[in-house]
Amino acid sequence: QALAGEMERCGFARMDTAGQHRFLGEWILRRYAGEIEECRCQAERERTAYYLSAEFLPGRLISANLQNVGLWDTVREAMLQTGTDEEDWESIPDHALGNGGLGRLASCFLDAAATHHVPLWGYGIRYRYGLFSQRWENGGQAEYPDNWQRMGDPWSVRRDGEAVTVMLGRRRILAVPYDMPVFGYAGENGRPGVSILRLWQAESEEPFRFDLFDAGRYAAASSPGEQAGRISAVLYPNDSTAAGKELRLSQQIFFSDASVADILRRFETAHGQNWEELSRYAAIQLNDTHPVTAILSLIGRLESRGVPFARAVEYAHRIFAYTNHTVMAEALEVWEEGLVRRLAPGYHKILVRLNRMLEEELRGRGIDPGEMRILADGQVHMARLAAWISHAVNGVAPLHTEILRRDVLSRWEQAYPGKIQNKTNGITQRRWLMTANPLLAQFVTERVGDGWITDLERIGDLRRYTEDEESRQEFLCIRKENKRRLVRDLEKSCGLTADPEMLFDVQIKRLHEYKRQLMNAFSILRLYYDLREGSLPDFTPTAFLFGAKAAPGYARAKGIIRYILAIAEKINGDPSVREKMRVVFVPDYNVSWAEKLIAAGDLSEQISMAGTEASGTGNMKFMLNGAPTLGTRDGANLQILEHAGEDVNFFFGPDADGMRARMADYDPRRLYEADPRLRQVVDTLIDGTFDEGGSGIFAELHGSLLAGASWHRPDNYCVLGDFAAYMEAKRKALGAYRDPLSYARMGLCNMASAGWVSAARTVGEYAREIWHLT
Repeated sequence: QALAGEMERCGFARMDTAGQHRFLGEWILRRYAGEIEECRCQAERERTAYYLSAEFLPGRLISANLQNVGLWDTVREAMLQTGTDEEDWESIPDHALGNGGLGRLASCFLDAAATHHVPLWGYGIRYRYGLFSQRWENGGQAEYPDNWQRMGDPWSVRRDGEAVTVMLGRRRILAVPYDMPVFGYAGENGRPGVSILRLWQAESEEPFRFDLFDAGRYAAASSPGEQAGRISAVLYPNDSTAAGKELRLSQQIFFSDASVADILRRFETAHGQNWEELSRYAAIQLNDTHPVTAILSLIGRLESRGVPFARAVEYAHRIFAYTNHTVMAEALEVWEEGLVRRLAPGYHKILVRLNRMLEEELRGRGIDPGEMRILADGQVHMARLAAWISHAVNGVAPLHTEILRRDVLSRWEQAYPGKIQNKTNGITQRRWLMTANPLLAQFVTERVGDGWITDLERIGDLRRYTEDEESRQEFLCIRKENKRRLVRDLEKSCGLTADPEMLFDVQIKRLHEYKRQLMNAFSILRLYYDLREGSLPDFTPTAFLFGAKAAPGYARAKGIIRYILAIAEKINGDPSVREKMRVVFVPDYNVSWAEKLIAAGDLSEQISMAGTEASGTGNMKFMLNGAPTLGTRDGANLQILEHAGEDVNFFFGPDADGMRARMADYDPRRLYEADPRLRQVVDTLIDGTFDEGGSGIFAELHGSLLAGASWHRPDNYCVLGDFAAYMEAKRKALGAYRDPLSYARMGLCNMASAGWVSAARTVGEYAREIWHLT
C-alpha cells in the first residue's frame, strides 16, 4: 500500500523508463535500509564468508528484486491501472559485469545465501563497461562499449568513507566501494534477507589539476584520473598484448587487495588486532584464479601489522579456499615473474619466500617439488599458489572433481589427500523459473504449492502429473506462448523471425571451441543438404537458435560465429526450406536473452567434448524449465542423466575415460576421407560456399580440424569423431518431438527431477563443509 501510494503521488505513470527504474530502485533501498545495515553490522560480529570473483552477472535487477521482496504484483497492478506495461522495461540494461557461467553462478550464490540467511558477501569490480555490446557487421562479430549505467544505477550505494588505497607499482589507486544489496526471497509478507555485493571502482587519489588545464596542458591535467579509470573500465581486456596482460593483472591485484583491506578493516573495527581470531570471523572463497593475489595481500597486510611471516601464512591457510572452474589452460593462470615484480614488488618478495617455504615443506614430506613450485621458469603459477595455501580446493561437478584429482591437480591430491572436494554448481529457481518463466512457475505452484520457491526439492511432487494428459497439454500451451513472446522480441529487437510451431533447438553459452558450436553448425548444414535432397521426408520443422559472445582476441571463436551467421543467411534465404528450417543467432546475448530463450527452448544443446566442461549451469536452467537435454556425458550433464534418466533425454558419445582412450590414437583425417557426407559439410569452410570476408579464418578452422596447429593436435575437441553419434541423437530428438504429448512428458519428468540443481544446496554445502558457518 505504501509503494502504491508513493507511485501515485510521484506520477509514476508519467515517468519514462529510466525514471521508473530509478524510482523503484531508490524506494526499495530506502524501504529495506534496516535490513541492509543489519547485514553490514552482522559481518563485524559473526563469521562471514567473502566470495571474491572477477565476474558477477546479475542481469536485469528490477524484476528479480521486486519478486524477491514481494512487491512485483503491486507494481504490475499499478502499471496496468496507469496504462504502462512491464515490457517497456526491456530497454533497461543488464548489469553485465560477467562473461558467462562464472559470473552467473556468483550471482545465484548471493541470491541463495540471502534467501536462506547465510552470511555471504561478494567482492568484485564495478566495471564502467560490461564485457562488450555485440553487433553483427560485415558478416561477423563487432564489439562496442556496453554502457550498462546509461539509465543510472539506482541499486548501488557509494561508500566514500570506506575507500581503500591500492598500490600498483608506484601508483596509488583509490578503490571506492559501491554496495549493491542482493535481496533474498521473502514472499508477500516476510522481510528479505540481504547479501552485499561490494564492487570496487578505480579512481585517482590525485585531484584534477585545474592549474595545468588552465595552462592548456589538458592531457596532463586529467592523466592520473584516466590512468586509474582504465583499471575498472572493461571486463577482461584483450590480453594478447603486453599492455593487455599488464592491465588484467592490475585489475586482479586492485580488487583482491581492496577486498582484503576491507575485510581486515571490518575485523579491526570490531575486534582490534587480535589476529589469532581472524579465521573465526572470516572465510574467503577464491572464485577461480583471478583473485588469487588476495593471498599475497593478506600475508603482506598482516606482516605490516606486526604478524610474523610464518604466522601470517598459517592464518592464510585457515581463511582461504579455492574453486577451480575448468580444466582449460586459461583457468590455471600464469604470469611473467617480471610483470609481477614491476606491478607489485612487495608481492614478489612474498612469492619468493612462499616458494622457498613450499619447497621445504614438500621435501620434508619426501616429495620432489618439481611441477608444484609457485615460481618456475620465470613464471608465477597462480593455481599452484591457490592449491597450496587454501585449506580446501573444490571442483564444481563430480566428473570435474575427479579430473582435478586424477590429472590437473593430481600432485596436490597426492601430497595433501582429502584437500580436493566436490561442490556441484547450482542455480536459483527464483530467477530461472519464477522470474524468467512466470507461466510455468504458476503451473508448478498450482500443482505442488509454493514451497518450491525456497526448497526446490519440493518440485519432485510434479512426478505424479507426468502421466496426466491435462497437465501435459497445459505444459505445451505454456511453452508455445513463451515461444510466441520470444519471436515477438526477436522481430522487435533485431528483425529475426522464427515460427513458434517449430521445435526450438537452443545452444546458448560462451563461444569456445570445446563447447563445439562448430559441430552444431555442421549438423545443421548436414540436415539442410539432406532436406534439399529429399532424404528427410519426416523432418520436424526446427528453428536452431544460438546465443554467444566470443572474446575479442579469440580469432577462431569469432570465425565460428561468422560461419554460423553465413549458414543462417544461406538457409533463411532459401525458399525451398523456409517452412522447415530457420537459423537464428541472437546478437548481444546476455542474461535477459537467456531468460527468454530458456523459457522457450524445446531442446537444450549441451555438447562439449567429454572431459572438458567442468559443470555447466545452462543445462540446469533448461532442465528446470522442462527442456530435454541433447548432450554428452560431461560435466553436470551426468547429474541430469543420473536424476532424470536417459529415456527422457538424448545422450551420445563416450564418457571422459572413453574420450581419453579415443584421443590417444585419434585420426580425424581418416574419418573425413571415409565419409563423403561429413567431408561435404567440413569442406564448405574452404570450397567457396561461404564468404569469409577475406580473413582466411574459415581455412584456418578447416586446418585446425585436419592438420592441427603448433599448440594442439588435429581436431583437438573431437568434432569429427563425435559427429556421427551426435547426428543420430539429434535426429532422434527431432523425431521424438513429433509426438507432442510424449515429448511433454519428457519435459515434465526433467522438471520433476530438478530439485538437485538448487544453488541453496550448493551454498549450504560450502557453508557447512568449507566456510564452517553456523
